[in-house]
Amino acid sequence: MTQSRPCILYRDFPGDWRQRIRRTLVTALDRLESPEPLPVLFRADDIGVLSTNFLRLLDLFQHHQIPLCLAVVPTWLTRTRWTAINTHVDTSSTQWCWHQHGWSHTNHQATGKKCEFGSARSIRSLRDDLERGSNRLRDIMGRDFSPFFTPPWNRCSQETLALLSTLGFRGVSRSKGEQGRKAIIDDFYINVDLHTRKEADGGTALEALCDELGRAVGEHYVAIMIHHQLMSQSSFDLLDLLLSLVSQCGTLKVCTFNELPGSNMLSRLTGSS
Repeated sequence: MTQSRPCILYRDFPGDWRQRIRRTLVTALDRLESPEPLPVLFRADDIGVLSTNFLRLLDLFQHHQIPLCLAVVPTWLTRTRWTAINTHVDTSSTQWCWHQHGWSHTNHQATGKKCEFGSARSIRSLRDDLERGSNRLRDIMGRDFSPFFTPPWNRCSQETLALLSTLGFRGVSRSKGEQGRKAIIDDFYINVDLHTRKEADGGTALEALCDELGRAVGEHYVAIMIHHQLMSQSSFDLLDLLLSLVSQCGTLKVCTFNELPGSNMLSRLTGSS
């Protein structure tokens, strides 16, 4: 639960960001030829601890009446925290998709990229953490829990993907670059990153973000990742504009994992294999 400052985009915020975000969406949507509604997904990670930013995020999505998938870290959530969340929003509403985000958001890889459910762990330990995570969330959330899995750091091993299927999970959500590891269950990959960008300056970061957004629309599938702990006023301003644009566009269909078509349908929509 470490706090970090916002990425360079929001510390070096280009003055023309509103025009560029708006132009990117409008231009990309104008190029669409498919008559099918374009599916849009918002996923917020690292959920479980109440904070000003977290409650503000919920308020923003409530204001726009936009669905949100929330990846909850099981060890971070307590009954007291869940009760507090429930007094702030109706957690049973179909607007929210509360699902599992690892077990404790702990890195187990001694080398290479960070991963909680990676190759460094035994199948037994992977299974144990998956099971106790889902059991804890079901126990606290009851029927509000949705059986989907977002691995911390957006990656997991092939063994984990196989376990998710046998343990009754309906889908997994990773980064787009992880699709080399094929999932048996539905795979709702992320292709737009709002808050963990690594560009060197704000102008370059905004250009890269607009490129991601434009390509995602062209793929006929837009899945946007949010990290509320990394958000500043500028971050909320950009997200507010994005939600406003999305809610006003009749060709976009915002969904949670529960309403999105499965991987096979998404493959046909995006033309991927």
